[in-house]
This record gives sequence, structure tokens and C-alpha cells, in this order.
Amino acid sequence: MSAAPAGADSAGTIQFGSAAGRWVIFAAILGSGIAFLDGTVVNVALPAIERDLGGGLSGLQWTLDGYLLTLSALLLLGGALGDEYGRKRMFVLGLVAFTAASLLCGLAPNIGTLIAARALQGVGGALLVPGSLALISASFRKEDRGAAIGAWSGLTGVSTAIGPFLGGWLVDSVSWRLVFLINLPLAALATWVALRHVPESRDPEAGRMPDFTGAIAVTVGFAGVVYALIEGPSHGWSPGVIGAGAVGAVALVAFPFIELRQEHPLVPLGIFRSRQFSGANLTTLAVYAGLGTALFLVVVELQTVLGYSAIEAGSGLLPITVIMLALSARAGRLSQRIGPRLPMTIGPLVVAAGLALLSGIGTGDSYLTSVLPGVVVLGLGLSLTVAPLTAAVLAAVEENHVGVGSGVNNAVARVASLLSVAVLPSLVGLSTAASDTEFTDAVGRALLVSAGLAVAGGLVAAITIRTAAPHRAITQASISQSCHDPCIVDERAA
Repeated sequence: MSAAPAGADSAGTIQFGSAAGRWVIFAAILGSGIAFLDGTVVNVALPAIERDLGGGLSGLQWTLDGYLLTLSALLLLGGALGDEYGRKRMFVLGLVAFTAASLLCGLAPNIGTLIAARALQGVGGALLVPGSLALISASFRKEDRGAAIGAWSGLTGVSTAIGPFLGGWLVDSVSWRLVFLINLPLAALATWVALRHVPESRDPEAGRMPDFTGAIAVTVGFAGVVYALIEGPSHGWSPGVIGAGAVGAVALVAFPFIELRQEHPLVPLGIFRSRQFSGANLTTLAVYAGLGTALFLVVVELQTVLGYSAIEAGSGLLPITVIMLALSARAGRLSQRIGPRLPMTIGPLVVAAGLALLSGIGTGDSYLTSVLPGVVVLGLGLSLTVAPLTAAVLAAVEENHVGVGSGVNNAVARVASLLSVAVLPSLVGLSTAASDTEFTDAVGRALLVSAGLAVAGGLVAAITIRTAAPHRAITQASISQSCHDPCIVDERAA
């Protein structure tokens, strides 16, 4: 048996502020930071990737969705594997997989190899994202977890904030390939720290078989459906494309029935009996569906139509991160005082207004008058939405299901982006756009559809979310446990 690390108490848990505690937080920040950094820099690199490797719009869609597909489908399984087989072990395995995939991305000779490597990155991310917070929750004393998670959320936010600058600079100064290769030294350092300084932990009830059947069903389901939605409009509805879509649809329909038969399901369907939990997740699905496509298309449009460099395009959306860093905690406290319904209703409507403003971007427009107003309004809307949304999710489930509830909400957000990136570009005519004018018009339509989705999310929240403040106290630390792009502290984000 290994000795307790320095800074641990007699029970073998770690004190915040100790040397051992700093090492654990450092490992978690490095691990999750490369995943969050990757999420913020890839959008900026997409035009350069398309110029170098080709692939057209469907290639860009797959570059994003290849990662989101495996990450979304395996996120909950990744957390369960850590509980069963060791959280540090799965965290390190995730780092190794993510590093290998990043190397393949950086060396990819063609778009097909890049997409396959991005899917492998998603597998690594599915172990890293839940694993980083699991290490902190399992390693620190209960009274120190809030402070430890707060430190994690604040410092990991830095990686999201610098992502556009770093990614844009790498693309403009060297090559888009360094956007992926920069992960290698960071992951190597995180692996060394985890192996040397992070204690192992697992669920005391370990011995249960993880729900591999459910994970396979949801992965096959999303893969088949997304493949059909991207390839059908781009390359025609061949029998192979239709068959893949049909297999995916059958697998998704079968998923809830598989879960009902599992002793320890990937998604315990009983949590959806809560009207507030189901409503909050529907709001998440609507808002993040609109947001995922919007951020993808705006960055591409700034570079291909308005002539921005990669660093200019990436920096153009930076006010969203700054506003959220400044206001998300305040929105969380407001939600605790008045309940989450009002901010969750108003927030998506403000998001919709921001997206509608961005839909008017056209050739020759200036950043200050045409881009910045929409970006600022979008940041304000997200600040109002995400922290109250997470509070509503966590308050709607029993204390022993908080981890599952936040994991489901995180996965819903990823799935929303996955499906919207697959569906919306073709729906608004981007697949057939033959000129900058047609491209700009199609992006404008996509942003208006995204605004409509955000409005729908606000209406769902108004109907389903409780007016009263949650009976169970929701701390900023617990809100931080449910982070997904593009938020820093949340959801509650590449």
C-alpha cells in the first residue's frame, strides 16, 4: 500500500493549499486544459485546413463532428470506467489516447486521416473531461473540494481564453498543424505529474460491469445518423448513405430499451421523470444546437468572406469569454436568490438577439459596427443562461445523482452541437453556395435559424423550470462540475 501523499490527512484525503493538493490541481488543469484548448483553436484553423487538405464543407463538418461524435457518445462511459477501474488510470489512458490522436492530426496527409484522428481525440477527451474533475473530487477533503474545483475552473478558463490568440497565431505564423502538435508537450507533462503525484481512487462499490452495450448502441446510432446527414446532402443519397442512417436510427431507438434492461445503465432513465430536469436539458439542446453552428460559421465567414486573418477571426469572439468570466458567477448568485426560471427564459432570448445581429454580417463590414455588437449581446445572453441552467439541472436530481445529472447535461450540449453542425449547413443551402454572396446569405439564414432555436429554448424554460429558488443549495463549485463549451464556469467548451 502506498503512503499517503504529503498534505493528506489521516483519512488519506488531500488538503487544499498543500503541496499534494497543488500537484493534483495542476494535473487536472493540464489534462482538461488541452481538451478545452483544442475546442477553441480548431474552429480558427478550419479555413487553413480546407485550403491545405481540401474536403469542402463536408470535410470541415466532419473535422468538428468527428471529435464531437465520440466525445458525446462516450462521455458518460468515460466517467463510469474511471469509477470502476481507477480514475487516475483512465485519466492517464485518456492523455495517451489524446496525445497519439493529436500527433496523427498534426501529421495528417489528407482530410480522411484528420477526421479519423479527430474521432480518436474524442475517445481520449471522453476519459479526460470527466476524469479531471473526478480526480479532484476523489482526492480532496470534502470541505476543500469547493475551493479546489473553483481553482480548477478559473485556471482552466485561461486555456479557453488564450485559445483564439494562440490558435490564430500558430495558423498565421507557422501552420495549422501546430494547433494539434502543441498538445504533445502539454500532455506529456500532465501524464508525468499524474503518474508521480496523483493518488489513485475508484468507486468503493466497484465491481459492477460498465454499460458497454449502451455505449455501443449510442455510438453506432450517432455515427450512422450523422454520417447520413452530412454525406447525403453533399454527395447524394446512395444506398450506403441511406443504410447507414437507417442503422443509426435503429440503434438510437433501441438505446432506451437497452438502458431499461441494464442493472447499472449508462443513463438512468428515471431521472427524466423530473419535469425540471427534462426541461433544462431540452433548453440545453435548443440553445447549444444554435450556438454550435453559429460559432462554427461565424469564424469561417470572418476569414473567407471578410478577409480576416486566423488570429483576427479567433480574437473576434474573445469578448464572449471575457463577458462570461465577469458575469457568470453573478448570474449564478442571482439564480439562487430568485430561482432559475427568469434568467433561463430571458438569457436564451438575449442569445437569440445576438445571433440575429450576427446574421447581418456582410462583405466589407467593419468589426466594430457589424460584428462586435452581436458578439457582446451573445456573451450577455450566455452569461444569463448557463449558470442558472446548470443550477436547475443539479437541483432537479437527488444528491447521489448529481454526477450523472451533470454528465447527461454535458453530453446533451455536445450532442446538440454535433447534430446542428451536421444538419443546419445543408438545410440553409451552404452545401451549394458557389460565391461569397451566396455563402454570406446562407450563413445569415443559418444564424437566424439558430436564433429561433434559442428562442425555443427560452420558451421551454419558461414552461418547465420552477419559479422558486432550488430547495437544495447549489454552490459555485457544484456549478463548475458541469462545464462544456464555450463556457468557462457554469456549463456550466472545440
